[in-house]
Amino acid sequence: MIETELLEKLKNADEAAFRFLVEKYQDKVFNTCLGFLRNVEEAEDLAQEVFIELYESIHSFRGEAKVSTFLYRIAVTKSLDYLRKQKRQKRLSFVLSLFGLEDQIQSVGSIETDHPGVLLENKERTNLMFSKIDELPERQRVAFSLHKIDGLSYQEIAEVMELSISSIESLIFRAKQSLQKKLKQYYETEK
Repeated sequence: MIETELLEKLKNADEAAFRFLVEKYQDKVFNTCLGFLRNVEEAEDLAQEVFIELYESIHSFRGEAKVSTFLYRIAVTKSLDYLRKQKRQKRLSFVLSLFGLEDQIQSVGSIETDHPGVLLENKERTNLMFSKIDELPERQRVAFSLHKIDGLSYQEIAEVMELSISSIESLIFRAKQSLQKKLKQYYETEK
């Protein structure tokens, strides 16, 4: 199905077109969410929300980019919003614990590295790497994750993030430099 035909059918609420879109992109959307959240159940739930939002907002889509780009944009935005919400909940839990009111809010657990591609013996290194990725500034983290974890090209990342290719190259370069520096410091202190 060509892009314009798919878009037209989606705007006309064609169930077969939506099913086609879900089947074609569900793994990619799930992996994008998983790359940010690192929890299978949360990534599955969020991936479903991404497709629901696409379905509900397809009429506002102007077609200036590919449908897949629009889908990635929604997945990244929802993932980052979810992480921000978790951070707010953690801060609230901390403040409530200072006043002895921690039982009035459900505690939020730490993010686990529950990625299926991670072997048991590599979990510690993977946790370290993901924790260092989490320390990157948001735009660097998004660009780096989309490139290294999701395998998107610089062009695709530029479309998703609505930036120039040179900006994406710069963000990924700075992210790599920062990660090398952080990991070098970690491994030097471990010796």
